Amino acid sequence: MTDSLYIAISFLSGMLLGTIFFGGLWFTVKRAFSSRMPAFWFLGSFVIRVGITLAGFYFVGSENWRGFVACMVGFVVSRFIIVRYTKLLDDRKLHLNKEVRHGA
Repeated sequence: MTDSLYIAISFLSGMLLGTIFFGGLWFTVKRAFSSRMPAFWFLGSFVIRVGITLAGFYFVGSENWRGFVACMVGFVVSRFIIVRYTKLLDDRKLHLNKEVRHGA
């Protein structure tokens, strides 16, 4: 495998890991506050998300340091994408809730 292909795959792997980590965090926060056992949600989610992320970084970055750096960059890029996407979802839901309350 060429070095540039390995770096591209590492970057995409980092984006996938970031999506799992930060998307899982967003999902956990949404579900935990309406749950009867929020500590279970936060602790369980943390262990699962960190375990998946660390295992992913280990497998991607064990062969080459450039792949590890590309994976980290993909992870950070996905953080910005997830934050922006979830903010849009939350704003849209808030806007729809205001319209429903206002119309009633």
